[in-house]
Amino acid sequence: MSQSHDRDSAVEAEIRAEARAEASTPASRGAADEATEADQRTDDIVAGTVAGGTEAELPAEEGTAAGGTTERSLWHDRNFLTMWSGQALSQFGAQITELAIPVLAVLVLQATEFQVGLLGAAGVAAFLLIGLPAGAWIDRMRKRHVMIWADAVRAVALLAVPLLWWAGVLEMWHLYVVVLVMGIATTFFDVSYQSIIPSLVRPKQIAEANGKLQATYELANISGPAIGGWLIGILTAPIAILATVFTYVASLVALVFTRDSEVVTPKHERNPIMQEIGEGLRWVFDNPLLRRIVGCTGLSNFASTLSYTLLPIFLLRELGFTPAAMGLIFALGSVGGFVGAIATPHIVQRIGEARAIPVSAVAFSMVALFLPLAATVPEFALPLLIAQGFVMSFTVLLYNITQVTFRQRITPPRLLGRMNASIRFVVWGVMPIAALLAGLLGTWIGVVPTMWVGAGLALLSALFVVIGPFWRMRELPGATA
Repeated sequence: MSQSHDRDSAVEAEIRAEARAEASTPASRGAADEATEADQRTDDIVAGTVAGGTEAELPAEEGTAAGGTTERSLWHDRNFLTMWSGQALSQFGAQITELAIPVLAVLVLQATEFQVGLLGAAGVAAFLLIGLPAGAWIDRMRKRHVMIWADAVRAVALLAVPLLWWAGVLEMWHLYVVVLVMGIATTFFDVSYQSIIPSLVRPKQIAEANGKLQATYELANISGPAIGGWLIGILTAPIAILATVFTYVASLVALVFTRDSEVVTPKHERNPIMQEIGEGLRWVFDNPLLRRIVGCTGLSNFASTLSYTLLPIFLLRELGFTPAAMGLIFALGSVGGFVGAIATPHIVQRIGEARAIPVSAVAFSMVALFLPLAATVPEFALPLLIAQGFVMSFTVLLYNITQVTFRQRITPPRLLGRMNASIRFVVWGVMPIAALLAGLLGTWIGVVPTMWVGAGLALLSALFVVIGPFWRMRELPGATA
């Protein structure tokens, strides 16, 4: 396979992974790995391409030539469209809740800095608690069934928030429990979501399917926060959350009516989970280039979570923005990710794959300074924050697409899932720790000083890839190396 074909396939896989990377609260919006970590069965896609392996045949769709020489677009595949419509709604709904939960905590429940930190930690705790074994567990289940149960759990957990608010008994500890349960359910849902596409469409349609799913996600990511802020202003945050409950129910119903061709691996072909996990960890940390990438991503995620956990307090209290303005900042910032996905192949072609990693790392680490800087010039806070979000999203996409392409290219197909799970455990597992620390520092030294600490750590994170072999190389090694 040519390197360019490898890169194109990995770009699609990586962009799909961006939907999964969103956490339950806006703390994840600033994570330098926000768009990262391609998931388990990205492996299967790459394995079928790189290794030339055969893939299970799906039942012939109407309009598909018997000889397989011509295939109609997925616009004519009612099974795929059923699943896609449910996912479009749930992704849009998730953006509303991602804004509504912190607004509810800060403006309605008058949460302190430590309580907001604890809320952020609860939302991403699943990465640390079940990040390593989740992929292995899900590989032993029917993915569509896991997604159905995850949607049901998320809908029930989230429904408790407006009901408790309506009864007049809603407290912060209720939100902790809700976001923790939703984070665990979302982890199972997203890993399964990344894995189910090969069992829904034919191999040649995987790229088209992922393109459609990602286009929907990008639209939700751009429009969801803005509309969510408007809904919160009109309906209040607890009532706006009901919209997300509806979208999760719609996703569940769509999945019930979706059919797949997945065959679960027989028990006698499975290895002990700990043995599989250990093999994946050794593969990652025995590679010096991967070690540097993991170090950069992990410290950057820690730093950005430290800053972004307190972002709702910073925007709503320190700067006095409305929920609608907060949603607008998130929405316009997300446009950078869309532009970055389009521009990445051209940038990589111009400066080289290896150099794109330190260039992007320097950019997203330096732009982290814009967050606390906005507090020093409040009259320019809005344009500064929009610019920060745009540049951050753009450069994160450049960084992640490039490094995930490299990871997938050099990793044997049988290790792809465990490689991704191992990296995800490290670079996402630091986020709940950082969220708790943000709450403590925010209480001790204040919100803006905590953001300056996060910005300083973000600058240090780039050193992992700035100092090293990346500058001396144009292209990263291939699978044979």
